[in-house]
Amino acid sequence: MIAKNDDANRIYILIRESEAEILEEWIAILKRQIVRFDAAGEEATRRQCAQLLGLFRNAIQSGKADNIDGRDWDDVRHLLSEISQARARQGSTPSETATLVFSLKQPLFARLRIELAKKPELLAEDTWTISSLIDKLGLYTIEVFQKSRDQIIARQQQELLELSTPVVKLWQNILALPLIGTLDSARTQVVMENLLQKIIDTGAAIAIIDITGVPTVDTLVAQHLLKTISAARLMGADCIISGIRPQIAQTIVHLGVNLEDVITKATLADAFLVALERTGSAVHSGARN
Repeated sequence: MIAKNDDANRIYILIRESEAEILEEWIAILKRQIVRFDAAGEEATRRQCAQLLGLFRNAIQSGKADNIDGRDWDDVRHLLSEISQARARQGSTPSETATLVFSLKQPLFARLRIELAKKPELLAEDTWTISSLIDKLGLYTIEVFQKSRDQIIARQQQELLELSTPVVKLWQNILALPLIGTLDSARTQVVMENLLQKIIDTGAAIAIIDITGVPTVDTLVAQHLLKTISAARLMGADCIISGIRPQIAQTIVHLGVNLEDVITKATLADAFLVALERTGSAVHSGARN
């Protein structure tokens, strides 16, 4: 632990007495190091840096600069979390985000060399204290940034999955679920949830699962389809599979997948006609004058 009346106190006084100059030097460094440092973001960056420098000054006054996980550093960590999360949403890179913290070293080191030019031992001690502390804060920033970006990617993937599995109401009591692309466990779960929810919302009796856009059907895909059909049946809706091309039909037979109790059709139009018949509906062409 760093004694409050020694290294930490000297650094606290240094920042307090030269805070404005340190801030300006810090901003100037950021302008040189960050490529996407535009005029629109300068005000926000200046505000963040000013706030961070003030919180850094207050936290280091506690004399516990070697423990950024302590309560004295709560405000600093909270601000760094906000900055990292915001920059992850804005599309900044991890290095750009970390540079905001690591670049603070340079103006602080410059001030130390001026103030402690005749005291090399103290200069070395304070330089090490600041370097070690800012390294920890920079690593913390990178960790938060990475977690935030991972969450954003996961959310976007979930949204894409939902968009790629739309459930459409074709007719009264008839739903259609057109599938495009490869089916895996994660996507199948989304398919099942969307279909079941739509069945509940509409009270549909028939659900057409169209696999025209599914490139291949293997054992795993077939199992996913059967699970979806079973889940729909438990909700009171029968399923029809459409889009069975000759190659897929041969594959299903070769795999020995049992679809005997499932109605299958070559096209969505054929499946729709069967669904109309089973629900007691019909489409009539309008009379022409």
